[in-house]
Amino acid sequence: MQCCDGNMTGDFYGLPTRSLSNAHLCVEYLAEAGPRVVRLFVTGSAAGRNLLAELPDMAWPTPFGDYHVRGGHRLWHAPEAMPRTYVPDDHGLTITDVPGGVELRQPTEAATGLRKSLVIHLHPDRPALTLTHRITNEGLWPMQLSPWAITQLCLGGVVVLPQPGRSTDGNRLHPDRHLVLWPYARWNDPRLNLHDDYWLFQAQSGLPPCKFGYLNTQGWVGYLWEDVLFLKRFQPHAELLHPDQNCNVEIYCNDRFVELETIAPLARLGPGERVTHVERWRFVTGLHADSTHAGVQALMRTIQREAASESADADGAEAE
Repeated sequence: MQCCDGNMTGDFYGLPTRSLSNAHLCVEYLAEAGPRVVRLFVTGSAAGRNLLAELPDMAWPTPFGDYHVRGGHRLWHAPEAMPRTYVPDDHGLTITDVPGGVELRQPTEAATGLRKSLVIHLHPDRPALTLTHRITNEGLWPMQLSPWAITQLCLGGVVVLPQPGRSTDGNRLHPDRHLVLWPYARWNDPRLNLHDDYWLFQAQSGLPPCKFGYLNTQGWVGYLWEDVLFLKRFQPHAELLHPDQNCNVEIYCNDRFVELETIAPLARLGPGERVTHVERWRFVTGLHADSTHAGVQALMRTIQREAASESADADGAEAE
């Protein structure tokens, strides 16, 4: 495991980095490009390696120059469009210390008039962090967009996508779930397994890529990778309109990485206005669960019981 203490500096394939850490996590982010989180190490993980995908050689040509993918976690805006979404973020990052973390702010994009920022808040006493994504319209005209938080992860795990419980009010006249596929995805992709309580995607190398999305009403997605469960929580806002045929969660996988993506509702930003999208990350270690449906069911029951117990203990402490 690569260690990082405090705000030490480092290197990501020639790009300078800084880091935040506590007894449970080490989070490394780019110091000049981005905002990007590029490495994340979980204390106690048997793997002892970066949970985030590292893609230093991947870049796409755009009218503004090459867009470097890099891997890790980034902030985009949906709906996706070339070249608007792909403005390079290689220079000019401003870093500001905030209580419990840092704010990473990029310069205003000349091509779009948008400015992205990412606040990383590392919780001091547990393996958790909060990421606050902000997009500000610094241009002269209104724009409609959604903040889009993309986390690229190492292959080899299983994506866990919770489904709504069955309706108990007897109303079966309206649909309560949907699945959206991109043109290159296949309905019979063997990595995708649909069940009533959880959809599972086995993040194995494969081409063509697979991308799908849905409207998540539970407010979380998970990735079980070796002995670590990564839980990514967000406010689903299921009552509001989202891009991509109303998806607030999307999954993409190819032969090198898997992406867990959450998307905020569509917002119309006037000049000077800002929109915010918050993700809360939590990590559970020391697991011995398998990636089958039965294994995931058993794991999630355990996680839910522990969460309920922790909540009860906290309520009891407040009462005293």
